[in-house]
Amino acid sequence: MTMPRAVLFDLLTALLDSWSVWNASAGSEASGRTWRAEYLRLTYGCGSYVPYEDLVRQAARTTGLAPSVADALEANWQSLPVWSGAQAALDRLAGRTRLAVVTNCSTRLGRMAAARLRTQWDVVITAEEAGFYKPDPRPYRLALDMLGVSAADAAFVAGSGYDLIGTSAVGLRTYWHNRVGLARPDGAPVAEKESANLDDLIPWLEDFS
Repeated sequence: MTMPRAVLFDLLTALLDSWSVWNASAGSEASGRTWRAEYLRLTYGCGSYVPYEDLVRQAARTTGLAPSVADALEANWQSLPVWSGAQAALDRLAGRTRLAVVTNCSTRLGRMAAARLRTQWDVVITAEEAGFYKPDPRPYRLALDMLGVSAADAAFVAGSGYDLIGTSAVGLRTYWHNRVGLARPDGAPVAEKESANLDDLIPWLEDFS
């Protein structure tokens, strides 16, 4: 069996159920999804870092939601649920490979969210630290540089299909944990492995070559 020297994770979609928190903060699933979709449009369109909290508030205004929903989202941040199977997968990887997070949010909120997992992260990279939002290649490359690992010796676990654009540009083999059944974005390549859960992650990594 082989194992990559490092495994990098999207945080807010691959490991944590941020969808339910956005929906609860907005007051309904429909409002939460519309708000989140507008936020994602702004994020993936801006490239260089604009404060995460500003984009969240701008998306709320654009979709007709009250400014208070952004405050509710931040208040709910410390209760971000962990997807079933996520902690177990991380526990099985601990000590076998280096573990990192690459996430599209502020440093403050990124570290708060990463602490939702009982995992000793080797590296946590946020869009704020990288100066750019994914799928720009720079956040992924910064994580690899800090780990001292080449893209060829690492793997990425995506939560959003947009990650496939960035990981492809960097050369990271990618497992897409597509928990909520998102459509693959236009122009995004196919993931090496796509699954609605993390059950196949460890076997996929153990067959890394």
